[in-house]
Amino acid sequence: MKRLREQLDAIVPLKKTYFDEARKRLDKMAIPKGSLGRLEEFAQRIVAITGKLNTEIKQKTVVVFAGDHGVVEEGVSAFPQEVTKQMVYNFLKGGAGINVLARHVGARVLVVDIGVASDLEPEEGLLLRKVAKGTRNMSKGPAMSREEALNALLMGINIAYDLKAKGVDIIGTGDMGIGNTKPSSAITAVLTKREIEEVTGRGTGINDKMLNNKVKVIKDSIKLNQPDSSDPIDVLAKVGGFEIAGIAGLIIGAAVNRIPLVVDGFISTAAALVAVSLKKVINEYIFAAHKSQEKGHRIILEWLGQEPILDLSLRLGEGTGAALGMGMIEAGVKILSEVSTFDDAGVKESIS
Repeated sequence: MKRLREQLDAIVPLKKTYFDEARKRLDKMAIPKGSLGRLEEFAQRIVAITGKLNTEIKQKTVVVFAGDHGVVEEGVSAFPQEVTKQMVYNFLKGGAGINVLARHVGARVLVVDIGVASDLEPEEGLLLRKVAKGTRNMSKGPAMSREEALNALLMGINIAYDLKAKGVDIIGTGDMGIGNTKPSSAITAVLTKREIEEVTGRGTGINDKMLNNKVKVIKDSIKLNQPDSSDPIDVLAKVGGFEIAGIAGLIIGAAVNRIPLVVDGFISTAAALVAVSLKKVINEYIFAAHKSQEKGHRIILEWLGQEPILDLSLRLGEGTGAALGMGMIEAGVKILSEVSTFDDAGVKESIS
């Protein structure tokens, strides 16, 4: 807990002067002021996060955390648990949705086994950082011990440091874990103080009967474990998941290292909810990639006060939305660095 506290203490608010300097440069460019809308906003935020007016995005990485969940024993998922392992190998082969979209925007995909229920063989592009072989069934007791939750958080923080050392300019979050919308809904309900029905959706496409069971299982889990909403680590441990904890740690580590971070969909944003609940200023360092079809995702975005970059009715996860969001952010940075000024272009400025 001491190291986590040190990391949180190191995160400071973004300086307004960086926003102002970027705005001055944008206003000199041979375009009407503000005409590129949110692309200009993205550029300003990147400058403020990195502390560099002359900034570039050369290395992009989407980090996909994988973990399993004991709660799938309750029949609340459309797919069997074995799919987590199978999808990890599909990521490594380059055949998943995230691989296609990452290639599209020129990003690397890094997969982290932080809690897959079965053993995985070492492969290029895979980090073996397993805390345990899946969480326990949260409807029968805590999903993790507090120590396990902290270990998973620190794994994510350490990965952010490693990416910084390798020169990564921007990070996207991704997830893989059959059953992980259940803990994400539970975390959301507890930390935002909303009703379970308001934050629980169909995940990978379950029917009405399974949805009703899903809501009941989440309610029973919260009632049994009594997670303390004033203690995000307690919430994470009792009704969370290893991949959610890993993503939360990655978000914290990225903020410490001043690396812009693009949060994907519901599971990743539940992790952001945990991180921001630990320290509010972390919210300044993250970009919300998109608004998914999951009800709980929209509630977290509202709680964070984050306006998503895209709204494409996505609900896949894996980091797919984050990859697309990175492309939009990079476009904003290129506007700042590549558009000519009025003077350079020989164009008269507006008379107003």
